[in-house]
Amino acid sequence: MVPWADHAVVMLDTETTGRDPQNDRVVEVAVVPGRRGEVISRDAWLINPGRPIPAETTAVHGIKDEDVKDKPLFADVCQEILAALEGAIPAAYNAAFDRGFMHAEVQRALPHERVMPPALRKDVEWLDPLVWARHIQATAKSRALGDVAARLGVELDHAHRATADAEAALKVMYKFAEDPRVPSTYGALIREQLRLGRAQEEARQMWRNRSG
Repeated sequence: MVPWADHAVVMLDTETTGRDPQNDRVVEVAVVPGRRGEVISRDAWLINPGRPIPAETTAVHGIKDEDVKDKPLFADVCQEILAALEGAIPAAYNAAFDRGFMHAEVQRALPHERVMPPALRKDVEWLDPLVWARHIQATAKSRALGDVAARLGVELDHAHRATADAEAALKVMYKFAEDPRVPSTYGALIREQLRLGRAQEEARQMWRNRSG
């Protein structure tokens, strides 16, 4: 069986106007593909969300209204983004967030499109380094990408900008591939990630119930 790390993996990161993929919009997308532990390329798009960017989200990623006022709408660059995702295993740090936004934006831009790259197929799971960080670095207080990366010796300059975050997350995932707790084949990796994700969610729910 070919190790998953020998396949093309594409790490995606989005910066947005908020946290709700149905009501908020993407302002930046980065796609960073890799293979066998190496970054292959970097693609990024600043996107006009068609609405003001709230000050509280600008405080996180630093993207202001004036930075995107002359940039294309998501629909204008959607096909370029889809092409960058084609033929690769999709991944994102805290994948549910980026996956939710990408599915929502693509559905609005191309509501009748039927041929999609793996990242936009509902039956394809994304690799998520955050799930593995919670497992492998379970005793650490923070599983923020910057802190996880620092513990692994991965540099992250310009945190909360899409390209920097995507590249760091990809390198983190490759670092985790060296750990014996991380399965080497794609199918086993996804099965174990799903199992861990369910266990982690159950633990968080128990903690919330006790705290409440």
